[in-house]
Amino acid sequence: MFVLLLILLFLGVPIAFSLAFTGVIFALIMWGYDSTALFTSGAWNIMNNYTLIAIPLFIFMSILLEKSNIIADLFDSVYKWSGPLRGGLAITVIIVGAIVGAISGVVAAGVIGLGLIALPQMMRYKYDEKLSLGSIMAGGTLGQLIPPSLNMVVYGAMTGVSVSSLFAGGLSAGIILISFFIIYILFVAYKKPNSAPALAKEDRASMNEKMKSTKSVILPLILIILVLGSIFTGISTPTEGAGVGVIGTILIGIFTQRLNWEKIKNSMFESGKMTGMVAWILIGAATFSAVFSGVGGNQLVSQLASQAPGGKWGVLIFAIAFIILLGMFLETMALIMLAAPIITPVIVEAGFDPLWWGVLFMLVLQMAFLTPPFGFAIFYLKSAVGEKVKIGRLYNATIPFILIQLIAIIIIILLPFTVTWLPNLISP
Repeated sequence: MFVLLLILLFLGVPIAFSLAFTGVIFALIMWGYDSTALFTSGAWNIMNNYTLIAIPLFIFMSILLEKSNIIADLFDSVYKWSGPLRGGLAITVIIVGAIVGAISGVVAAGVIGLGLIALPQMMRYKYDEKLSLGSIMAGGTLGQLIPPSLNMVVYGAMTGVSVSSLFAGGLSAGIILISFFIIYILFVAYKKPNSAPALAKEDRASMNEKMKSTKSVILPLILIILVLGSIFTGISTPTEGAGVGVIGTILIGIFTQRLNWEKIKNSMFESGKMTGMVAWILIGAATFSAVFSGVGGNQLVSQLASQAPGGKWGVLIFAIAFIILLGMFLETMALIMLAAPIITPVIVEAGFDPLWWGVLFMLVLQMAFLTPPFGFAIFYLKSAVGEKVKIGRLYNATIPFILIQLIAIIIIILLPFTVTWLPNLISP
């Protein structure tokens, strides 16, 4: 099944239809014509999953904020405050990437948006290309961890782990990763001053300009805090919080005169298209997973994991390697649909906390975004920069940030409380 899936992907067949076709073909081979009902039952189950209603709402919220030019304003605001600091532009990229992740929960939006907005500024001030490209890809992928992450919504729906707790754990892990990225950038900037210089005095913003730029992002940041705060405290479910976020975004856009009916209408159409794409991926993955499980794939993976040397730690290493391998080829939502139902029960049976594993799963998945040869963040940025940057230089730029993520993964494995303290605090 995986061989056929990879062949279809290499032939350029969209991931959703590759998954569905593979599942249906193998169902026909194994069980005959009646088994094609697996496809319709998979679609029915996806469309009737209440938790997944948060996906179109968060997508709509993110597109509305994008239409309001919030991403550009965020970068401009943080960039003006970071002028005297070496590496300030690269640090700005990481911070804005985290905030964009909190706004959209969509990795592509973060990487492409930062590539278009931040890279020209970094090149203008003669930042090292490797540091610039790496920080954009690393910062843009923080939407994988920083809530409201769409992938966490899907993971929670597939495994039964509380989405609110996943959001809280993801925030804890995200803070750790952001801190490591900033420490690395500062280390490079002060070790090699020419690689990430501070802005020249004449280019630095005045206090009046800094305050003016800050005012433009106060309302969106308050909205994010209110939405996430209501979810963390249990006042609302993630789905209800997403609905509040959409209404709040529309009101802010109208109040600031950045949204009109035309932009709202276009946002609705774009949200519909993106939601349709996500839904087809989920349906295709559900079909593939059902057949894969039916032919004994889950048992095979479980047996391989249980035979790994080193007891439960061997099982954990096997699970991480399995996700990284799939992450090199599959889109993240498809990967979650395939891997989470297979691997998560094995990990829980080995004695690990399902919430801790869910956060670690997301962190490993984020690393897969940067991992050659098919790291999606690499190709997102390539689409933004075009022929100006060769693909080999993008691969090279990911290496330091992949190593940083590996360090973060090791720390979270050795010190589980680093990601469970916040979920435990809000829901003891």
